[in-house]
Amino acid sequence: MAKYSRLEVAEVMDRTGMVPLFYHPDAALGKKVLKACYDGGARLLEFTARGDFAFEVFSELNKYALKELPGMILGVGSITDAGEASMFLQMGTNFVVTPSLREDIGLVCNRRKVLWSAGCGSLAEINKAEELGCEIIKLFPGSTYGPDFVKAIKGPQPWTSVMPTGGVSTDEDNLRAWFEAGVTCVGMGSKLISKEILETKGFERLQKKVVSILHSIAQIKKTL
Repeated sequence: MAKYSRLEVAEVMDRTGMVPLFYHPDAALGKKVLKACYDGGARLLEFTARGDFAFEVFSELNKYALKELPGMILGVGSITDAGEASMFLQMGTNFVVTPSLREDIGLVCNRRKVLWSAGCGSLAEINKAEELGCEIIKLFPGSTYGPDFVKAIKGPQPWTSVMPTGGVSTDEDNLRAWFEAGVTCVGMGSKLISKEILETKGFERLQKKVVSILHSIAQIKKTL
């Protein structure tokens, strides 16, 4: 069962402005990544469940977060059907992120009052997701649409909350462009948790990168 309600998760997404994305089949390495992000100030992490037996790794990570990292909200991404979503809900995921708009996943998550973020690429999809109770829209792939798309959406629909994923970099100018366009938060994967960091086990560097990015986001948001 999820520890955090969908409104609590949405509030932390809005307040911190960043959701790190990560997948690796090694749970021990995953715990180190989780700890580095946590020590850097992140309070959310999306485990992109793309590999075989990913549910076993997620289960270990979520137990670790609940026991050792107070306030850390672990969710799951890359979910493609209701059955998969239900399995991770049984493991206590606090939010579910999908690459596309799936009504069946929305219904399953809403039944348990767990936040789900649907991958959308058009105004029609965004409206449909919001009608289905989606609090924060995942704009994916973000690099395809860019900040101008978000700005255009926010004009007629200022209530729409957007989280671009894919194409968001650690560069301050890139972050500023997204937040000035009106995003609620950004999803950040390999630009933050790179293959090189994982291979060299550069967890201290990862922690410092998280600190730096969260500081940049906070400073940018102060000017908006």
